[in-house]
Amino acid sequence: MKLFIKSLRDIKQSMGQLLAFVLVIAVGAFFYAGLTTLSDNLSAYTKVYYKEHNLSDLNVYYSQISQQDVAGLSQIEGINKIEGRYTLDATQAFEDNQASLKIHSIPVNNEINTPTMIEGRTPSKTDEILLDSHYAKEHQLQVGDQIRISANEQNLAFTISGLSENVEYAKKNAIQDHKTYGVAYMAEEAIPQISGGFYYNELMIDAQEGYDIGKLGQSIEAQSKALPYLSQISKERTFSYTQLQQTIHNNKLMSRVIPLVFFLIEAIILFLTLSRLIDSQRNQVGIMKALGVKNRSILLHYMGYPVLVSILGSLLGYVLTAVVFIPLVTASNARAYSLPDISFSLSLFSVIPPILFSGAFGILSCYLSGRAILQERAAQAMRPKPPKKIKKPLLIERIPGIWSHLSYSYKLIFRNIFINKQKALASSVGVVVSTVLLITAFGTQSALQKVADQIEEVNTYDLRVDYAKGTTSDTLQLPDGIKNSYDLSTFPVEFIKGDDHENATFVVTEKENRLIRFFDENDTPIFLEDQGVLVPKSYADNYQLVEGDVIQIKFTAPELANKTVEMKVLHISNQYSSPSFYGTPTYLKSFGIDYSPTSLLVEANNASDLISMRHFFEQEQQVDALADKYDLRKSAEYIMEQNSFIFIMFVICAAVLSFGAIYTISSINIYERNRELATLKVLGYPNHKINRLIFFENILLTTFAVIVALPIGGYMYAIVVKALSSTHQQIPDQLNPVVIITAAMLAFVLTVLSNLLLRRKVSQIHMMESLKSIE
Repeated sequence: MKLFIKSLRDIKQSMGQLLAFVLVIAVGAFFYAGLTTLSDNLSAYTKVYYKEHNLSDLNVYYSQISQQDVAGLSQIEGINKIEGRYTLDATQAFEDNQASLKIHSIPVNNEINTPTMIEGRTPSKTDEILLDSHYAKEHQLQVGDQIRISANEQNLAFTISGLSENVEYAKKNAIQDHKTYGVAYMAEEAIPQISGGFYYNELMIDAQEGYDIGKLGQSIEAQSKALPYLSQISKERTFSYTQLQQTIHNNKLMSRVIPLVFFLIEAIILFLTLSRLIDSQRNQVGIMKALGVKNRSILLHYMGYPVLVSILGSLLGYVLTAVVFIPLVTASNARAYSLPDISFSLSLFSVIPPILFSGAFGILSCYLSGRAILQERAAQAMRPKPPKKIKKPLLIERIPGIWSHLSYSYKLIFRNIFINKQKALASSVGVVVSTVLLITAFGTQSALQKVADQIEEVNTYDLRVDYAKGTTSDTLQLPDGIKNSYDLSTFPVEFIKGDDHENATFVVTEKENRLIRFFDENDTPIFLEDQGVLVPKSYADNYQLVEGDVIQIKFTAPELANKTVEMKVLHISNQYSSPSFYGTPTYLKSFGIDYSPTSLLVEANNASDLISMRHFFEQEQQVDALADKYDLRKSAEYIMEQNSFIFIMFVICAAVLSFGAIYTISSINIYERNRELATLKVLGYPNHKINRLIFFENILLTTFAVIVALPIGGYMYAIVVKALSSTHQQIPDQLNPVVIITAAMLAFVLTVLSNLLLRRKVSQIHMMESLKSIE
């Protein structure tokens, strides 16, 4: 009981130190609970969502296909269920803009890609339509409202029968723009009045469990030779599915890497500070031994402190996660995806790992430092450690002309640092790990900005025109006002290296194309040539590829029959978002593969020509989608908006953790030097001079720590970047000098702030009590 009262008194006397420890642990618990909740909940939800609404495994497109032909294809081996539907593009005009609508018919007895009803019902009449709920909200549309759309050169009127979300459009486009793009569903009976006859142009296929989708796609294409077959796309290649899976993958990486970084740095800080905390109370340990308290009880008494701060810190981190992280991530997810009724529930079990981790390191530090003191006799422990004998002058004393010109105060500072090298080094280590964390945090935030900036830097075209399925560049007439234009084609491929296979994208364009720019790892421009392929650095790093290597690429489009070719690595390029392999038509033809453009990149003569060109392509039926510089800018802003909150919290938490470390170590330094500082007070030193001594000493230690932290911070940042990177995501691995300077400056600011907060501790030193404490 007496030891418990002593613990309460110790806590009361060092409340700031306790709060610093709690904040250090809370930071790690905050990120662990938040990121694991985000990763686990999103992954679990999507699995259930895909299964409940039966996301199609394969979508096959035709100019038109009858119900009888669909029934014939249903007999192909590997097909569990097949449904046909009619798909068309439409537009809806508003006062200030025009929106695009992708409209699908709903099959009778629909079992594939089933909608999630938000309000109302599915359409049952030819003039009813089921509208995307986010699109409806953006345009203030409700169930029962009538809308007019333009499609197939007709003006059509529909009544909104219901609002829904669909599993196939969890992600509509790169920036999840609900205002200019929406999805709608009509009754199957409405097909004749729109198309002029009853037929389908798209098949949704539910494959048998475990059946090879590539093999199934080839079988369907083979059976469709007598039909007006256009193309097909597997679930794994659809935009929505790949984007969501990539997000889940990235979240899993972050949930492992970022909390681990915080936990490791937290462990170092706890180990250093708690070890010194017991050492600073050696006289109290001696008194307890003299009073007959057993060594085990003394050790358990001190071990209770890290257990207490671990529990308090972990609980605080858990509460902050519930109050701050979960609402922010819920809002961010709602902006990024259309996932009905998803919720991020925080599990109570997420508080246990931080308690165990921080508690274990705290107990270990108490045991290692306490064991040495407990081996001493009571009388020996009650007395302070004798000062170290100086056998020879300090290094700085032996430099002519320096020591003699230093004031007495500065001599005190340097003597204290050089005599107590181990304590000074321990203090510096805390600042080193804090500075390393700040460099890593600011580096990741800077990297995110660089990823966003590269989108506009690489894509310099004014307009990108994506052709509708079945359209060729020969059939599309181009408008006036074009300065330069280049064809582009995208192939689904599989990258093969030994036993590893990865889905990838192969982009083909002319080597003269300067509307897409490429850079190597040193940001030096590189260019396409006819003798090889340009490989993303993310793949090169993951598979140890260098220029001149030969790689295997398998073209997975059914019409190319999984043709596998060996290509030479010409250059390795930095591609931070959507990494793709690039080659020229000439190089592709050397493997006997035909080049059929699917997109057109356009550079306009001037701004007015760009407006007229955009209007021309918007009216063109053979154009599926358009994108301009404004869309690229919005995409860059979207990347920053969606990811910045996590990295901003990373920076804030790094600053909090660093402050906690610097404050705690400085506080222990003052406690250990109580007698020395009290002596200075007796000798007539005013408080402001004593504060200046401590302040200058801490600044010297911080300067040394920052210098040491710079190379370590670069190495640590490279490790974090490597852990967060994958073949489908490259993160810049070069630190900006501004980042290093900012991190170093913040370390000094936190040191100054800690000193200002500790001024009160110095003023509260009781001279008589401190000087007579030995007696």
